[in-house]
Amino acid sequence: MNQLKHLAIILDGNRRWAKENGLAGLEGHKKGYDNVEKIGLDAFNKGVKYLTVFAFSTENWKRSKKEVTYLMNLLFNALTIDLKFYLKHEIIVKVIGRVGGLSKKLQDAIVDAEEKTKNGKKGQLNLCINYGGRAEIIDAVKELVLNNVPLEDVDEKKISELLWTSGIPDPDLIVRTSGEHRLSGFLTWQGVYSEIKFINKYWPDFSPQDVDDCISDFAERKRRFGS
Repeated sequence: MNQLKHLAIILDGNRRWAKENGLAGLEGHKKGYDNVEKIGLDAFNKGVKYLTVFAFSTENWKRSKKEVTYLMNLLFNALTIDLKFYLKHEIIVKVIGRVGGLSKKLQDAIVDAEEKTKNGKKGQLNLCINYGGRAEIIDAVKELVLNNVPLEDVDEKKISELLWTSGIPDPDLIVRTSGEHRLSGFLTWQGVYSEIKFINKYWPDFSPQDVDDCISDFAERKRRFGS
C-alpha cells in the first residue's frame, strides 16, 4: 500500500461557496483561509509530511483590486498574527512562488515566518503565493542561462534544483476541489507522476473526512511510473 507523504491541494471554490451560502465573495476567502489551518493540522496528525496549497496564482492579479488586496492581507495575517498557530504545533511554513513580485511588507513577513518555523517537527506547509508552473520553469531556465551552465550539465536534476520547490519531494497526490477538472499550472514540473483527485465540494467544505478519503484512495492506487 502507498503511504501519502506529500499532499498538494488547489484551494478552489471559495467565492462560489460564499455565493451559495448568501455571503459576500470575500467571506468565502476568509472561510477557506481558516480551513487551511484545520486541514493542515489534521493531515500532519495522520502522517502527511508535506502539504502544499495553491493560495494565489500569477494569474490572480487579474482579479479586482479589492479582492487582491483582501487576499494579500489574509496571507500577511497568516504569516504574522496567526504564526503562533504554526509555532505551537511545530509546523514549518515555506512560501513558494515569485516572492520578489510581492510587497516589501509581505516579503519581510515571509522571511520572518520561514526563519521562526524552520525547526518544526510536525510537518511542512508550503504556501504557493504568486505561483505559476510555467513561470517557475521559466525562472529556472533563466538561472541556467545567467549561471552559464554547460549544455551537457542540463538535466532533470539540475532543473529541479533551480525550481522554487528545491529540496521538497514531488507531490504524491494532487487534489482540486470545487469540481473543476484541470490543474491550472499547479506544480507543472513536479506533478508529472502525481496521482490526481478531483473533488466536487468547495474548499471551505473540505473536511478531515476528505483527508481520510485522500489517504485511503492514494493507498490503493497502482503507481507504475511508466513501467
